[in-house]
Parts: sequence; C-alpha cells; structure tokens
Amino acid sequence: MAAPIEDYALLSDLATGPLISRSGSVDWLCFPRFDSPSVFAALLGTEKHGRWLIAPAQPDAVVVNRQYLESTFVLETTWRTPRGRILVTDFMPAGRGRSSLLRRVTGLKGRVAVRQELAIRPNYGALTPWMSRGRRDPANLAGETLLAIAGPDAWVLHGGQLPHAHDQRHIGEFTVSAGQNVDFELTWFPSYREIPPPLDFDVALAETVNYWTRWGNHCRQDGAYAAEVKRSLLVLRALTHYETGGIVAAPTTSLPEDFGGTRNWDYRYCWLRDAALTLEAMLTHGYESEALKWRNWLLRALAGDPEDIQIMYGLAGERDLAEKVLNHLPGYQDARPVRIGNAAVYQYQADVVGEVLVALERLRLAGGKEDPFSWALQRALLGYVEKHFDDKDCGLWEIRGTAEYFTHSRVMMWAAFDCGVRAVRDHGLPGPADRWDELRRRLRAEIMGRGFNHGLKSFTQTYGGDHTDAALLTLPQVGFLAYSDECILGTVAQLERELLTEEGLLLRYRTESGIDGLEPGEQPFLACSFWLVEQYARTNRRAEAEALMDTLVGFTNELGLLSEEFAPKELRMAGNYPQAFSHLALVRAADAMHGVDRLSLAAKSAA
Repeated sequence: MAAPIEDYALLSDLATGPLISRSGSVDWLCFPRFDSPSVFAALLGTEKHGRWLIAPAQPDAVVVNRQYLESTFVLETTWRTPRGRILVTDFMPAGRGRSSLLRRVTGLKGRVAVRQELAIRPNYGALTPWMSRGRRDPANLAGETLLAIAGPDAWVLHGGQLPHAHDQRHIGEFTVSAGQNVDFELTWFPSYREIPPPLDFDVALAETVNYWTRWGNHCRQDGAYAAEVKRSLLVLRALTHYETGGIVAAPTTSLPEDFGGTRNWDYRYCWLRDAALTLEAMLTHGYESEALKWRNWLLRALAGDPEDIQIMYGLAGERDLAEKVLNHLPGYQDARPVRIGNAAVYQYQADVVGEVLVALERLRLAGGKEDPFSWALQRALLGYVEKHFDDKDCGLWEIRGTAEYFTHSRVMMWAAFDCGVRAVRDHGLPGPADRWDELRRRLRAEIMGRGFNHGLKSFTQTYGGDHTDAALLTLPQVGFLAYSDECILGTVAQLERELLTEEGLLLRYRTESGIDGLEPGEQPFLACSFWLVEQYARTNRRAEAEALMDTLVGFTNELGLLSEEFAPKELRMAGNYPQAFSHLALVRAADAMHGVDRLSLAAKSAA
C-alpha cells in the first residue's frame, strides 16, 4: 500500500521526478521524462507494480532525520536501528541528459543490515521485463550489473551488492559498517545501445549539489517566508525540462482530489496557464534568463494556426495527449480510475490567452525585448480571442459539464485586450489598439452587467449565477478592479460565506452544484487559500493574512513540498504532488505579505 502523499520526497534531473517514501521505497518513476510510462508504479497500486526499496532490514528501524542537502534535491535520510545508524543519499544528476537514479548507503555507527528490493515493471506496472545478471569486467568482482529489457527500453543497475532473483523481483541483503559506502545506480537507456558505464558517485554528487546551490542562490527574497519561496521556486525548476523549458503541473497522475473518489487526473503535462504564471514568478525573483526560456517554450508550443491552440502540451510541445484509463492499476489507496493523458486538452478555456498575454506583458515591463515572432504571435492570439468573443467555455477548473460564460474567463479575455492596448500605446508595438480598446470596454461593461450579482454584492462563477468561485480572487491580480474595490470586497465576503471550510480553507467552488459534470466531493484547493492570503495582505487585513499564511505553510512536509489540495479533517495532503500551482500561489502570497508589487518591480527592473 502506498504511503501518505506527504511522506514522499521528490528528486529531479530536470527531465523526470521520482517519488521516494519515508520508508526508502521509490514508488513512482517515469524514465526518461515526466510523461514517459512509469517503471515504478507502486504509488498507484502495490509492490508488484514496481518499486525500489533500500532500507534497514530490522523492523524496528526508524527514520530520525530526512532533509534535502542545502538548496538541492539531494535527499539525505538518517536511519537508527538497535545495531547502529546509516545514512541513505538519493539523487539524480541534474541536466546532464543521463537518466540515472543514484543511491548510496553510508554506515554511521555500528553494523546495520540493509534490505534491497527491486521490481522493475515497465508500462505503468503492466509488463515484466527480461532480466539478466552480468559483470562489466569479469575480473572485477565489484562490477556487477543487473540488466532489464522490455522492447525499446532498458535499465541497468550498477553496484557491488546487487539483489538476486526471487518470485519475479530481486531481493538482497548486505551489511554496512561505520565509514563504509555501498553505492547503486539505476540507469535508463535505449535497449539497442550499449550499456552505459556507471558514473563516479562522488563527482556526480558534487556536480549536482553545485548546480542546485548556484541556482538557488540567485533567488531574490528576504521576507518572512524567504525559505518557503526559495523551495517553491526550486520545485518549479525541478518540474521544468532542462532542454525544452516546458514545466509539468506535477510529476504524478491520478493522485485523488478526494480519497477513494474519481477526480483523478494526469498532471504530467504543460499547461499554458501554469507556464505563464511560472514566468511571472521567475521574473519577480531574479530569474530573467529562465523567464525568457519559458517564453520561448510558450511561443514554440503555440506556433501555428491560432485555431489549433490547446490549453496544454507535452514537454516539447506535443499535442496528442488523449486520455486513457489503466484498468490494471487499483489506484492510490483504491481511488479509481487511474488515467494517463488528459481529455481537457480538447477543451476551449477562454482565460488561457489572457494568462499568456499578461505574463508576456510583465516580461516587457521587466525589459524583455519582443522579437518579430513573439509579437506577431501575440497579435494572432488576440485575433483568436476576438473570433471566439461570444463563445462559452469550460473555465479555469476544466469542467466536464456544459460550457458556460464563466466570469473569470471573461475577465481574462478583458486582460488579453488590455495587454494588447498597452503594448501598442505604452511600448510602441504595431497593432489595432483602438479596436482592442473597444473590445476591452465591451467586455468590462458586459462583466459588470452580467457577472456581478447585486443581491449578493458579489461577482458570480457564471453569468446570471447564484454561486461564487475562488477564481474570482484573481480579478484584481490582473488589474480589472483594485483589491479594495467594493465589488471585490463584496466578492471576498461572499466567498468567505460560501466556500470557506470550518478549518478556514477555501474551496474552489461548490462541487455539489453539478456544474462540473462529476460526482461531488473534493478537498480545499491550496492555491485558492493562498490567493485569499494575497487579497487579505493587499487590503490591510494583515493579521488574517498572517494567520492563514502560517496555516498553509504549515501544511508543507519537512522537505517544503505541497500537494494540490489538503484534507483538513484527515490532516493529509490530497491530489497530485508536488503541485506547481500550489507553489506558484505560495510565491505570490509571500510576495504580497512582503509588500512586493509585481507591476512596480517589473517597471523598476526595466528602468
């Protein structure tokens, strides 16, 4: 049975991200990319669906400390047993183009028996590979290899204490003494190529620590939540492909939004919305070159006929993300179905272009120069928004019910035209600013007339509706109204009445309304509560902002990671993990608490 979500640590080589439980089991790993079929899928099933365990053999062993080394994704786990102590170091070499997971067991005190279990199960646990044992050099008894092959894929385990075949998996035990290291490396490679030699563990470790430390040291943030902001930015970097610049929403699929429920989605793809928000976060905190790389990914992904725009893409901009159910997997703690692919790729979500154009406007304000390709594409996107001006959509939350006029989506369309007008009038770029201004004015009048309920004194989720939506907290974030505007304050009051749980967390919307076409039931979405922190901080509700922020930050595990949602009654994380959107929202909330004005900062940077 899989561990609680919060018990997992993330590793990253900037191409994929395994999850390792507190008990030392790698229960999820997709080689060589985040969106590749998994080779370990115990997270969504049982041990027979694939895992790699390294832990003390004694049943009374306990973890006394688990941490990332400095500002890295090098995981250190210290175990204590009645016979001694060991340290397990886990990491992936960052950005080298080599898909390897390295694990070292170091003896700290006494002599400790260590158990290893390896079950390689390609294609999400559906296949059993052909395996063989050998040596790199027949004269070198320490140079053992364990080779697994399944079609085009192969995996090799290097090490001197390799496990042996037992009941369709490999099990072994070895003893480590104080001062002794026992190293392992599991590497993916195409099966038609030669087996890659092992890395020098110490050299690879030093290079990886150096990479992450240098990257983390560029972070600009000195507020009360500086450590949380840095770790969140590191998570965003860890979820970003080193070559393409695409950022996945999470490295996992089908971790349930409601335990035992059906709201189980594949988040291993690149949402335009998330990429745009990541660009803003990176700009605010000193990562201008990364922001430009994300912009280039956006431009490549969107290139082509605007009518072909999708809300999400593969890591390199792939478009075919058809959804499929894996019936052989029982799901995380029996939450079915397990899905790969995401049918939301075919939805029309009217807010997405606005998110992209707002982010690119921030980049212009920070001094980023437009090239002919980038501005031409933005103009084409504005033409796309105009063409679909009267179309209903599926909204920010990707409802699978009937399309509606979502107020948030209409505001983001307003934001798209607003960015277009300012690009022409403030930055001197060519374009029909008067036409865009007319559409911007029409949308504002329409939104105020149809998206605001005067009886509730609140904006509503949909035109003419009676319910609200946490996405409405983003209206002042894009400048539609001020944070302190009476219409925004009334909306906040209605959100507090309708969507706040008794624990003080904010739901996205009322799922029992049936608007999303799914069975009701989910946990509070963490990004929404972070948006509420931002709103409180921008409207002099400082004490409430601090209290809520401290509560939310308290939900991170000891490694600083957050999932998509949090179950307050069970005191557990829920949803895919770690979740980029949650960490993005944490950064925004911390900036608001620290008094960072993103627009002013961008303008200052440009000056």
